[in-house]
Order: sequence, then C-alpha cells, then structure tokens
Amino acid sequence: MIINIRVDHKMADVKTLEESAPRMAKIIKSLWKAGKIKECVSIKTCNRVEYYIVTDNFDENIFKNMDVIIEKNKKAILHLLKLASGLESMIIGETQILGQIKDAKLQAQNNGTCGDLLELIFNKAIHVGQVVRKKTKISEGSVSIGSAAVELAESICGSLENKKVLVVGAGEMGTLVAKSLADKNLEAILVANRTYDRAVKLAKELGGRAIRFEKLKDVIKDVDIIISATGAPHPVITRERIKKIPPERRKSVIIIDIANPRDVEEGVKDLGVNVFDIDSLRVIAEKNRKKREKEAEKAEKIIEEEMISLEKMLKHKEVEEIISKIRIKAEKIRNKEVKKALKMLETSNNPEKIFNDLTRSIINKLFHDITVKIRKAAEEDKKHVIEACEFLFT
Repeated sequence: MIINIRVDHKMADVKTLEESAPRMAKIIKSLWKAGKIKECVSIKTCNRVEYYIVTDNFDENIFKNMDVIIEKNKKAILHLLKLASGLESMIIGETQILGQIKDAKLQAQNNGTCGDLLELIFNKAIHVGQVVRKKTKISEGSVSIGSAAVELAESICGSLENKKVLVVGAGEMGTLVAKSLADKNLEAILVANRTYDRAVKLAKELGGRAIRFEKLKDVIKDVDIIISATGAPHPVITRERIKKIPPERRKSVIIIDIANPRDVEEGVKDLGVNVFDIDSLRVIAEKNRKKREKEAEKAEKIIEEEMISLEKMLKHKEVEEIISKIRIKAEKIRNKEVKKALKMLETSNNPEKIFNDLTRSIINKLFHDITVKIRKAAEEDKKHVIEACEFLFT
C-alpha cells in the first residue's frame, strides 16, 4: 500500500504548515522505528510538507488530531505526478519542485528509506515532470515563488526602479529571487547569507554587493525592500534588527518572507514596517493559474497517459518474484541437462540423438510439476486453476 500524507498551501496557511511539520515528522519517525513503514520519502518546501510511505497496514487514526490530507495508492501516485509537473504548486508550472523531488528521493536513498517501489514511482514522476515541461508551455517565463515575491513587491511599490533591495539567503530560493530582480533597474541589490562565499558568488553574478550576516543590522536601516528566503530554523529578521530602521522610514519599508519556517520574528509588524509572507502570494498565484489554464489541461492529458503506463509497470512488479522463481528453476534444469549431454557427446557417435534426448528431457522436467498440479486441480475441481493454466500454456 502506497500512502501520501500531506499539508500544503491549498489547505493551510504558513503558520499551520510550520506547526504541522515537526508533528508529522515525529509520527512518521515513530512508525518507522516500530517497523510499520517499509519505505519512506519526505518532501518539504516553503509551502508543503509531504510523506510518501509504503506499508502493509496503515491506521489513519494516528493523524486524527491533525488537519492533513491522506491519499492511498492510485490517488497518492497521481498527486505525485501532478506535483512533479508543477500542477500542485502555488505558482502553477514552477520548475523548482522538480529539483526538490529529485533531492527528496536521493536523500531517502542515502538514508536507506527509499526502496524499489518508491524509487520506481519517483523516477516516473521525475520523468513525467520533464515530459510535461517539454511538451507544454506550463513553465514558460518566470515562474517560481521567488519571482512571485518580486512581482508582489512590484505590485506594492508600482515599480522597483531605483529601489535598494536586500535578499537574505543565497540558497535556491534566494537565488531565484535575486535573478528575478536582475532586470528591475534597482539602485542596489544586496545579498546576505550565513555562508559569505555564497553571498559573494551570487552578488557577483548580479552586479550586486555581498553582506556578511553579522552586518545585517547595519544595512537594514538603508534598504527599501527585504526579501528573506533562508533555511534557518529560527527568525533572522528580528525586532532588534528592524529597530535600526529610523521610525520615519519604517512605513515605506517592505519585508517579504518566503521561508518555512518563517524568517521574520513575531512582532516585527508592530514596529510599523509592511510584512508579507507566503500567504500574501495567493493573489499572484491566482493570476498565474488563470494565465496557464490551457497548458495545465495539456499537462493533465500527459499525466493521464503516463499514469496508465505506470500502473502497468506496477502490475508487472507484483509478479516479478514469481517470474524470477520460474526462470531460476528452469535454468537449474537446463544446466543439469546440458552437463549430462556434454558428457555423453564425448563418447557418442550420434549427436542428433543426444540433442533430441536433451531437449525432450528439459521439456519433461519443466512440465512434470505443472502436469501433476493440473491433474490435482482437476481432482479437486479447482476450475480457476485449470482456466489459469489454459491461459498461460495454450
């Protein structure tokens, strides 16, 4: 049984996501330790927490006090294919999720929690995501949470021209933000990151300036827009740092927090600055969704076809062990008979007879057990067994 357990932007705000992540992780960890999960891959992004598990016995009541979506087998797999294709993202068509799915699978493999079944499904999902983006225009243009954050800033300011923007975080999300700012005719773009070398590299690419993390409080007071996207487990945009902004400037400062957990400390809003988080991107997301509706329909058709193909693969996987046993048994018989025939050839003047005897003996031995079992099925009136044999051997 394949299960998907998730909390995402469709059902939860950013606060609920933050609270759900550690609770879900604790439950999954306890199930794994108890041996109730055979395989597990987790996906965590700024607007979703998901687990894909393989189990023989799943009790949904373990999540009864949590607002989560639980889907099984085909529905769970279909969701993953749509997710990889960008259809389940807040920003429809965004490409970042495909890399996140690849990373999730790789991490699970490294941790020893991704087995053959989830590897097959995740490989298919990655393939589908690539096909959808190749055959449709679902990802055409700038589509990411990062670009949406920049679009939000633009919609608030009217224009970003001659603005000073500080990007906090030089990871994947911070890089997307920074690159979306590259052609906005800014007065300055500043990049801060805990690993200073990464900030230097990104700033150099954009013609900006790198900032050491400990110097944040010194530059915050002069910027117009702060977009924060770190992977820190605690707030990095603190009240203490925001207090450095002169009170008369605070109303004009915009902070957009696209991290999960959030980078902006509770209470920063009380200082008079304008704070927006992932939930604030929903208006931008809706505009993007309408723009890509036709391409999403094309993607759905591709996913439907690929799902049929995957279901066949999964059905084949169910009987692989039986097929393997049959082949191993047949190969043992073949090897034994070949050895016997080779010995006889050393002293015989009639190789044709030996080859006839060899092939006849292989056939007799291959079908001996099958013949015995068919006759026994007839004696016990097991018509379904006889019908299966007729299907397989005639």
